[in-house]
Amino acid sequence: MDSIDSTGQSGTEQPGTDGGDRQQSAAERRRRELLEAAERIVLRDGPGASMNAIAAEAGITKPILYRHFGDKGGLYRALAVRHTDALLANLRAALDAQALRRERVEATLDAYLAAIEARPQVYRFLMHPADEDIPSESGFDVGRHSAPLLRRLGEELAKVISERLDLGPDGEERARVWGHGIVGMMHAAGDWWLRERPCSREQLVGHLTDLLWGRLAAVADLADGPGF
Repeated sequence: MDSIDSTGQSGTEQPGTDGGDRQQSAAERRRRELLEAAERIVLRDGPGASMNAIAAEAGITKPILYRHFGDKGGLYRALAVRHTDALLANLRAALDAQALRRERVEATLDAYLAAIEARPQVYRFLMHPADEDIPSESGFDVGRHSAPLLRRLGEELAKVISERLDLGPDGEERARVWGHGIVGMMHAAGDWWLRERPCSREQLVGHLTDLLWGRLAAVADLADGPGF
């Protein structure tokens, strides 16, 4: 039987009470601890990170891990949100810096490239699950989940662009095109660069900034090119 205190209220914790808040806080803390354990395994194993290894690192069983995240897709989405939030904060800081616009563009591109360079195993886990030819768990397909991650980056960057630049009457449409286009460029160029390392990060940032800055329109066609 529930205890009754001096006010006549049941001792059972009700939703919205301090006890309920404490339970929610404890659950959030536990979830954060599990994500930190998952990150340690992802940093070690990259795309090969398994739910078994993550559960062992956290000191729990796999069923308990599933209870928190549902399946590997749920864990993936939680890690993706965690890293996307951090990346977006860095991109916004670069765009808001007190500097010339070209310097801000360079800083924004560099923020993305620095993030994937600093944690390549996390990047590969989020974007390239098949790199190590490890069978997917329970039909898990990271590729199906990575597209929303890139779309979110594109939409968030579009929002930042529209808030900071006067793009005219079709500004919202242009901002979204630019946001998704820039994210697509950063992702494709960064993916290639991380695999092949054909130049330094600084050089890559310079080349990509030249492209965004209109360098493509400024260079001349080769003598045997189509020309206009």
